[in-house]
Amino acid sequence: MYSMRYTCGHIQVYDNRGNFLFSADTEREAREELKEYAESAA
Repeated sequence: MYSMRYTCGHIQVYDNRGNFLFSADTEREAREELKEYAESAA
């Protein structure tokens, strides 16, 4: 499970423990990066 937070004009992505993973300019970009992140972690 991941969460996304809109902060200061960009999206920050966190894991289920609240650890920061990465930031993105848009929600769409964040979802694409999250997909890549999940695939690389598998």
